[in-house]
Amino acid sequence: MPTQKTHTMAIRYPFVYNVGRCIHNGLSVAFGAYRRSTALILSGKELSLLVNEHTSKLCRAFEERFSRKPCLAVVLVGDNPASKTYVKGKKKACDEIGIAHMDFTYDESLSQKSLLELVQSLNGDPNVDGILVQLPLPSHIDEVKVINSIDPAKDVDGFHPVNIGKLLLGQKSHIACTPKGILRMLDHYGILTDSKDVCILGRSNIVGKPMAALLMQKDRNATVTICHSLTPDIVPYVKRADILISAVGHTNVVTSDMVKDGAVVIDVGMNRVPDPSKKSGYALRGDVDFANVEPKTSAITPVPGGVGPMTIAMLMENTVVAACDQKGIDTADLEVLE
Repeated sequence: MPTQKTHTMAIRYPFVYNVGRCIHNGLSVAFGAYRRSTALILSGKELSLLVNEHTSKLCRAFEERFSRKPCLAVVLVGDNPASKTYVKGKKKACDEIGIAHMDFTYDESLSQKSLLELVQSLNGDPNVDGILVQLPLPSHIDEVKVINSIDPAKDVDGFHPVNIGKLLLGQKSHIACTPKGILRMLDHYGILTDSKDVCILGRSNIVGKPMAALLMQKDRNATVTICHSLTPDIVPYVKRADILISAVGHTNVVTSDMVKDGAVVIDVGMNRVPDPSKKSGYALRGDVDFANVEPKTSAITPVPGGVGPMTIAMLMENTVVAACDQKGIDTADLEVLE
């Protein structure tokens, strides 16, 4: 059982911690120099517990200093089952970590005008630190207009053009939660991106584009290729990738013959597959044929339990960062009070 000191070391100095851990275990994950019969499973579920523990401490310190908890406004419009599940998970995380949440739930008849008015009200509320509008929105609402209406300082999803632009320029900004979570996982497990060939499947504004922007920064130094629906043949790009990140949203897009030996595979896919044995009637599967790809890799994320928990953990962390920013302090200032 790791000690509290070990947990803190893993969060604050992930590279040092994990290189030491890899060497201790007779491996060299950070330098890609080991071979073994099975891949290292990159557990986002386990790492998220460490991250959330640290975020919870910051929340308590924030409340002690400012007599209120960091607060996230959660807006859900419509009856999309997946959106309801995601929102439920985010609220649960808030409750467990110590973040207050204001809930705004509407049926799909809500007008765009009313939604924009709500967002403007939340922008002006000094007790709201972060604003989350769950996507997708009903077809009559322009998602771009809604996202652009959120105060960039409260855009904890990291979708606003100001935050995306700052990200591209390498400036401090709120970073989209899934790419931020993936980088945290790579750091935690000591997987370097310097001079690596990285292939990203998918060019969404939520994952693909910000992921590429992060990896090409001078502190990451990866050579990045993005493949998308109109890439004639993705196989050559995938085969040469040292690190593969798949965010397509279809099962078994990545098969074992496409992945080179020793690659690191990050599976962002969250696909519902009918499964009568499950109470929900479905099982979650990724984009990657895990059973057949895993033996070829040096490290791989599972689905579920991989990227998903880290996405929520980063949302919680972004909310606390936004709360501190609004108070004109850094999260490091709160750590002194722990």
